Amino acid sequence: MGKRIEIDPITRLEGHGKISIFLNDAGTVENAYFQVPELRGFEEFCKGRHVTELPQITPRICGVCPWAHHMAATKALDEVYHVKPTSAGRKLRELAYNTFYFSDHLLHFYYLAAPDFVCGPKAPAGERNVLGAIAKLGIDKGREVIKHRVYGETILKTLGGKSQHPASGLPGGVSRGLTEEERKDFEAKLVSCVEFAKFSLVLFDDLVLKNKMYREIILNKDLYYHETNYLGMVDANNKINFYDGMLRVVNPSGQEIDKFDPREYPQHISEHKEEWSYIKYLYLTKIGWKGFVDGPDSGIYRAAPLARLNVSTGFTTPLAQAAYEKMYSVLPKPAHHTLAFHWARLIEMLYAAEKSLELIRDPEITSTDIQNIPTATPTEGVGVVEAPRGTLFHHYKTDEKGIVTMANLLVATLNNSAPICMSVKKAAQALIKGPNVEEGLLNMVEMAFRPYDPCLGCATHSLPGETPMIISIFDANRTKIKEIRRD
Repeated sequence: MGKRIEIDPITRLEGHGKISIFLNDAGTVENAYFQVPELRGFEEFCKGRHVTELPQITPRICGVCPWAHHMAATKALDEVYHVKPTSAGRKLRELAYNTFYFSDHLLHFYYLAAPDFVCGPKAPAGERNVLGAIAKLGIDKGREVIKHRVYGETILKTLGGKSQHPASGLPGGVSRGLTEEERKDFEAKLVSCVEFAKFSLVLFDDLVLKNKMYREIILNKDLYYHETNYLGMVDANNKINFYDGMLRVVNPSGQEIDKFDPREYPQHISEHKEEWSYIKYLYLTKIGWKGFVDGPDSGIYRAAPLARLNVSTGFTTPLAQAAYEKMYSVLPKPAHHTLAFHWARLIEMLYAAEKSLELIRDPEITSTDIQNIPTATPTEGVGVVEAPRGTLFHHYKTDEKGIVTMANLLVATLNNSAPICMSVKKAAQALIKGPNVEEGLLNMVEMAFRPYDPCLGCATHSLPGETPMIISIFDANRTKIKEIRRD
């Protein structure tokens, strides 16, 4: 009889999950499951609430990326009330959203990802954390990390009322503008953020790309590598845009195979369920669900930083564009190396800082014309943004009084839920070659999911009306002999 290895809980991610690895009699990996046991019911208890409450309710799905839910919900309100934001209102939204991106990407890289590279993937678990990373980098660099995280959160608190659970989004605009004094203060902070993002890319180059061992790990096609389709939001010139645009899909060869208005998502993206996890798995409808496999014949796709770079022609800001071109001088396009998500994330962090600085210098950013008051009867709306962890969809239907009758949320991590399962299994099969497995190897299995920066609190948002407890009993040959249910 084989052996089962549990990594429970998995570490350095948002939410709760576990990895179950099954070994055969020879001690090699027969299968591995990335399981999400937590469940939250936001879709259901949004029903019956007034739709204008949802930009305040849905950010509570996640304390790490509340701005993504707030912005998607606010954009959905525009559609529900058939109103467009004022020019200044839209720019204030984009300023806040790009600042959030900078802050969120900084958080993930330095707090969650960097310990694997700064401390080493097999370093003692007690050292492989943000404090261990700061100890290796030096206190002065640690102070810079914390300082620039504070800069981002300070700007967000002013623009959103609160940095973590913003309250500024309204149909047709925002509730608060900027004073000239605030603008000058934020401009100075954002200049510093651009420099910090540049420093972060230099650090990645020095610590990771110039390290022979790390470079071999990144480029190893038998370890962290999948040839998938990719999805991301682009502007009219196929440049990356976090806030608005068309959704573009390319296949593993980089050819465009779909491009659609986000409002049309139900015709292009479908959901699949598995009995062993509460998370759902998204796939491209016209290709179909073919199982947990990659390749051009599979409907599975990837989203988030690397995917956005793969589907685009780059960025509208010069420093980020130069960094984009440098990455694709080293990696092929599309890049299928999973650990390259970390590199792409830092390039996006630079873009977010540059774009925020561009917006804070826009003469219109201090305008008081920040909302178009809605007058139409509310009906239905879809709001879509690129969350740091992938494309995020909010879809609401209301009655004539604005009471929500339907809420569908396809959250960012769902785009990558199937690829995460594939990545974990592939890493486990490549790394584990016997029944006695050292902790460092198990951390390298966890490194297969960290590049996606999954948020499992977001991903298990749906409550279909039942939460059954199911106990399955298996014999020594893993044959189910009994099932006990409590509905």
